[in-house]
Amino acid sequence: MRDILIVVDMQKDFIDGSLGTAEAVAIVENVKKKIEEYEKAGKKVYFTADTHFDNYLETFEGRHLPVKHCIEGEEGWKVAGELRAYVTEDNLIKKLTFGYVKWDELLGKEALAGGIELCGLCTDICVISNALILRAFYPETDITVDSACCAGVTVDKHNAALEVMRSCQIEVI
Repeated sequence: MRDILIVVDMQKDFIDGSLGTAEAVAIVENVKKKIEEYEKAGKKVYFTADTHFDNYLETFEGRHLPVKHCIEGEEGWKVAGELRAYVTEDNLIKKLTFGYVKWDELLGKEALAGGIELCGLCTDICVISNALILRAFYPETDITVDSACCAGVTVDKHNAALEVMRSCQIEVI
């Protein structure tokens, strides 16, 4: 267990909504157990939320992935039902792209001590993006990704992303 857990984009649209997969549905209980372990130990838990707006299809991403999803305020944007109880105004990070680029401002030196663990969706897009951004900000910090608490767009892409993260000295468990 690290000092900080980052739960990436466990939102309805990625689980059983417009971009949902059976693999995403299958990890929800694992993610819930991990959050509970961190909460019980008094560790910090942050949630990211992929956040788009009504003009999504007109954006760069929307032109390349023309499936409306995670529109702020809509049900699909919200963290999945059983995980929602752990989300607060203080631990929810709205991000407008795959990776959050202000981790250093949010976490500061706190992330150096006991390390960071990530889990969530999608392994090959937002999890890897955030893991690599964190690696760049914190080159001497232990960073872990729990593969049993992640799912990719496909199983092959999930596995490929895990290999890339291992190559970048991110521990995959």
